[in-house]
Amino acid sequence: MTASLKSHSHGQTMVLTISNPENRNALGPDMYAAGVEALNVAESSPDVRSVVITGEGAHFCAGGNLQRLLASRQQPPEVQAQSIEGLHNWIETIRAFPKPVVAAVEGACAGAGFSLALACDLVVAAQNSVFVMSYSSVGLSPDGGATWSLMRALPRATALHLLLLGERVGAQRLQELGLVCQVSASGEALPDALALCDRLNARAPNALASIKELANDAHQVSLHAQLASERDHFVRNLHHGNAGEGIAAFIEKRTASYR
Repeated sequence: MTASLKSHSHGQTMVLTISNPENRNALGPDMYAAGVEALNVAESSPDVRSVVITGEGAHFCAGGNLQRLLASRQQPPEVQAQSIEGLHNWIETIRAFPKPVVAAVEGACAGAGFSLALACDLVVAAQNSVFVMSYSSVGLSPDGGATWSLMRALPRATALHLLLLGERVGAQRLQELGLVCQVSASGEALPDALALCDRLNARAPNALASIKELANDAHQVSLHAQLASERDHFVRNLHHGNAGEGIAAFIEKRTASYR
């Protein structure tokens, strides 16, 4: 079975499915390119207001294919560097994507799969899902932005415990740490993620895009710069038609209809 990244629509949500079930949905370069292309198309489509990334079958993603990595050791280092650049391009595209991206996790979420989930804006995980930063267990260091995501989201010692020891962690523990936003019953991560996206899709897309951009910038700019950016986004959104609709709907006690 060929590894691929499948895409289909669920209302206003685009669902990207990592499809390599024989290898627990291990990632590969073709998937990275397909992920970037899919998000680039979705960004300009008014029919897409959110994205869910999930895995086919019982698992989200086992990370890199170890057989492929073993073969890469027989090639020049530039070959693997190019592959990692493809993954990192996808990670950066997810982070910069102006619409919400939700990971729906079942089963194994390991290595680069864990990194991919962390790159998403929200993570919905089944109660029996297992997360592991497995790199150190095979003599490797992280990729996919794992260190960037974890060091910003967690206290230093907590993040390093996950990164250095490569221990298996359940969804409930990650929810306690603030990395998982919702724990679902087994088999229900995707339906629950789609329901969450339905709620997001009902909100003003321009406002959500501003919130995501402001959140992305908050860790790297001064308070003064962030306040200026908040001002500019607020004024721009106030004069957008969606603010007129939203304020009127609130006053009239009806459901807003955003475009």
